[in-house]
Amino acid sequence: MDDSEFDRALLTAAFEMAADHGWHRMSIAGAARRAGLALDRARLRFPHRGAVLVRFGREADRLALAAATRDAPVRDQIFDMLMRRFDALQTHRAGILALFRALPAKPHLALMLTCANLYSMGWILEAAGVSTIGPVGQLRRKGLLAAWLWAVRAWRGDETVDLSVTMAALDHALARAETAEGWLCRRRPDSPAPAADPGPSPGPGPEPDGPPSFEPPPGGPPETGMPADVTPLA
Repeated sequence: MDDSEFDRALLTAAFEMAADHGWHRMSIAGAARRAGLALDRARLRFPHRGAVLVRFGREADRLALAAATRDAPVRDQIFDMLMRRFDALQTHRAGILALFRALPAKPHLALMLTCANLYSMGWILEAAGVSTIGPVGQLRRKGLLAAWLWAVRAWRGDETVDLSVTMAALDHALARAETAEGWLCRRRPDSPAPAADPGPSPGPGPEPDGPPSFEPPPGGPPETGMPADVTPLA
């Protein structure tokens, strides 16, 4: 069993334990025993419970980025990649819902996941050809995180087979982000500049655009756009 197979087996057992007994009763050793995995190897690869979520987040990103394509509009690319992340969440739905119930009592874990999610959103944006460099890039990542969390709130109550409720919420959130001064569609800093207009200029050029703004869904704090009753998940 290679490392990837080992990690997937332990993640599955860990989320099964969380679903059965609650996140607070899940342990790495218990998950390893449940999956029939070597404890010494589990200790090496998962030194603490937070590592379960970090590894799961990376696996969700891997699945999303593996299908990345530049042959579609930016919004469609991002929608597809984020829905692939939801497919990963759906695989361990009961365990992840148990995690959500535990997070309000574990603010340090929620903070860690928020930071991990910001990195994930950066990968999604870059895969779609949207720069995340500098202050403007940071705003873009936070804007996409707000869209992700808005859709997560819908996913928590979505019992449809095809996740149609989640898809509708994500599409709505991305549409709002797309219209927030076009932050998804701005030219990358390293892309060729548009051809100059050879005609005379009647006066001074327009003022440069300011950084993109994102109006988060109602109920979220302004710095992240996070709905008040949504907890982050990598």
